[in-house]
Amino acid sequence: MAAVTTPGLERQAERAESRRGFLLGLPSIIYLLVFFVIPLGVVIAYSFATRTRTGRTELNSWNLEAYRRLSEEVVRAVAFRSLWFAILTTVICLALAYPLAYFISTRRPTTRNLMLVGIMIPFWSNFLIRTYAWRLLLDSDGLFTQMASGMGLGDGRILFTSKAVILGLVYGYLPFMVLPLYASIERIDWSLVEGARDLYASGWESFRRVVWPLSRPGVIAGSILVFVPSFGAFVTPAILGGNKKGLMGSYIVDQFMDSRNGPLGASLSVVVLAVMLIGTLVYFRQGGRNL
Repeated sequence: MAAVTTPGLERQAERAESRRGFLLGLPSIIYLLVFFVIPLGVVIAYSFATRTRTGRTELNSWNLEAYRRLSEEVVRAVAFRSLWFAILTTVICLALAYPLAYFISTRRPTTRNLMLVGIMIPFWSNFLIRTYAWRLLLDSDGLFTQMASGMGLGDGRILFTSKAVILGLVYGYLPFMVLPLYASIERIDWSLVEGARDLYASGWESFRRVVWPLSRPGVIAGSILVFVPSFGAFVTPAILGGNKKGLMGSYIVDQFMDSRNGPLGASLSVVVLAVMLIGTLVYFRQGGRNL
C-alpha cells in the first residue's frame, strides 16, 4: 500500500533537507566567516578609528576623519589615475578580446577547444611569476629593449612607466574578457545573421543590429571582470611601474606600511571594496544571469 503524503510530511522533509544542506555548507560558512567577514569587519572598524601622532590606531574614539581626507588632492589624484588606468585597460582588453572571441566561437569544435586551452594556459602559473617575467622582458637588457634598439627605435625602455603598467594589466586580465565574450558569442543563433543578410543588410549592419546586441551580456561581464581588479591592482604597478605613479592598491599599502595611517588606508580599502561590490552586483544583474 502506497504511503500517503501529507503537507506535514512534506514540511518535515523540507526541513530535513534544509538541515542537511546547512551541515554540508557549514565548513564553507565557517571559512568565509573567519577569513572574510571578520577581517572585513576589522577593516571597516579601523576606517572609523583615530590615528595618534605616533602612528598608532586608537579604536576608542570613532570619527569620520579618515573619510574626510578622501577629498584631499593627493587622494583624488591617485583615485583618478587608478580609474583612468582601469578604464584604459578595459577598453584595450575589449578591443583585443572581441575579435579573438568571435574567431574562436566560429571555429570547429576541436580547434575551438585547443584555442580555449591556449587562453587558459596563463592561469596554470602564478600571476606574480608571470609579472616578473614581463619585467625581465622590458628591462634594459630585455628582449623588447634589444629588439627596439636593433630596429633603430631608440633605447625602447618602457619599464617603470605607465606603458609598462598598462601592458602588464592587459596581459594579466585579457583572459577575463575573452572567456565571457566567447560564452556569449558562442550562444548566438547564426540563422538570425543569415536572415539579416537575406534582408540586404551589410556585414556591418548585421554585426551592429544582431551580433553586438546578442553579445552585450558578455561585453558587460568581461568589462566588469577586468575593470574591478584593475582599479585596485597592486602587484603589476609595483613590479612594472616601480610605484613611480602610485595607483590605489599601492597607495593603500603605503598607508599601512610606510605612513602608518591605518584609518586612511582602511577607508580607502572600504571604498575599493564598495566599487568591487557594485561591479559584482551589476555583473550578476546584467551579465552573469545571461551567460
